[in-house]
Amino acid sequence: MEEFHRTVPFGCRRCWHVWEEHYIVRRLDDQHGNAGEVWLKGEVCVPPPLAGAICPRCGSPQAATFPEGYLAHHPEAIPPAEPATPDPTPLISPVPRRPAY
Repeated sequence: MEEFHRTVPFGCRRCWHVWEEHYIVRRLDDQHGNAGEVWLKGEVCVPPPLAGAICPRCGSPQAATFPEGYLAHHPEAIPPAEPATPDPTPLISPVPRRPAY
């Protein structure tokens, strides 16, 4: 039996939420020489992530996987933990006001 850890990045096609899930993958051989994989998440057997995932934010089944390590090379895809603070500078219109008649 061979066991290794795998982190799979996901992205929702509906709300654009990006997240990662951690799995343990066990490769097993039966008595007949057939190889198979068992995917575990929190010691519970789960289907492989390619079989479909549901977005934890909006519940959409339209989640897609990225190649492993994708988010490490594309940190701009990871949303910030907190929303950006608004700019306190007041907005000034580039269009001059029309004189009142």
